Amino acid sequence: MTAITIVDNESITVQCLPERGIIYHTIHAPIGGQPLRDALLAGSEALKEHRATKWLSDDRKNGPLSAEDAEWGSTVWHRQTIALGWKYWALVVPEALEAAGAMSPVIDSLYALGLRMRVFSKLEDAFAWLDSVE
Repeated sequence: MTAITIVDNESITVQCLPERGIIYHTIHAPIGGQPLRDALLAGSEALKEHRATKWLSDDRKNGPLSAEDAEWGSTVWHRQTIALGWKYWALVVPEALEAAGAMSPVIDSLYALGLRMRVFSKLEDAFAWLDSVE
């Protein structure tokens, strides 16, 4: 399987897996602000270009999002990317965060917009779920 690299730097890598219809980002070090937004928007453009419908976020090495980044995500990025065809989101987080259930309000609000999201602590489980849908 050929991965197309969209963004690759010390903080984040964004790839497209066209055969699987997946945009896949891995955070290597805490990232936020414009660098995070630019990387996510580049992924959104790749989603549109390659007609992908799935996104896998490996955020295990990221820190907490700032209030500004969280607001931008919910008001700009989520809506814009859903409009480009995004249907499924697998989010990989540290095990403690998955167990805390902190993402439930986000999952519910995205469901109302038509996006199906699940939270995982293991990358393999996230890929398996994305491969099982659509």
